[in-house]
Amino acid sequence: MCGRFALTSTPEALAERFELSEPPACRARYNVAPGQDVLVVRGAASRSRSAGFLRWGLVPAWADSPAVGSRMINARAETAASKPAFRDAFHARRCIVPADGFYEWHDRHPYWISGSGPFGIAGLWERWRGSDGTALESCTLLTTQANERLAALHPRMPVILARGDEAAWLDPALPAEAAQALLRPPPADALAFHPVGLRVNRIEADDPGLLERVPDPPRQTSLF
Repeated sequence: MCGRFALTSTPEALAERFELSEPPACRARYNVAPGQDVLVVRGAASRSRSAGFLRWGLVPAWADSPAVGSRMINARAETAASKPAFRDAFHARRCIVPADGFYEWHDRHPYWISGSGPFGIAGLWERWRGSDGTALESCTLLTTQANERLAALHPRMPVILARGDEAAWLDPALPAEAAQALLRPPPADALAFHPVGLRVNRIEADDPGLLERVPDPPRQTSLF
């Protein structure tokens, strides 16, 4: 799964990397958590790209309450196209969530996972409207089987789109079957990881120190 990530690149760097019409109004964030607003890239009708903030935790249009979003922070790439909560968005409302890296926990210890620069996580977005007219746009991050390197930490990881596949993923005209084929783990050497401190467990912690390497945690040994 993917339950925390960071976006630390400058707005100018993000505009260049994701081919945005203008730099997004964002600041560096080192501990993005579910339920918060996250930067999302979408393709406009003119095929230009725009970026805005959506709530992390997808709320289907048919949901009775936005509270359901807390259970929809991730969607499995293998089944999202057929699941009622994600099916419509998979066909018509695909998006990209920029990140500079993400966190994963192994034996209760957090690790920071990153590459050579910002990358795009495959996402889906939805629009919900309450009976009182309240409107909410929200999103979920797609996950897939971890690549060979990250499988040492966790069996799942976010879908990091190949840069050359991002335009196709955003195109609503791309058939679901073709979009499904884009959802694969990156090469094993595309990402590296190191242990970080336990402060990342606190949602309110949000500073560059969260990314600093700490000594490797002791390995669990069997008593038998």
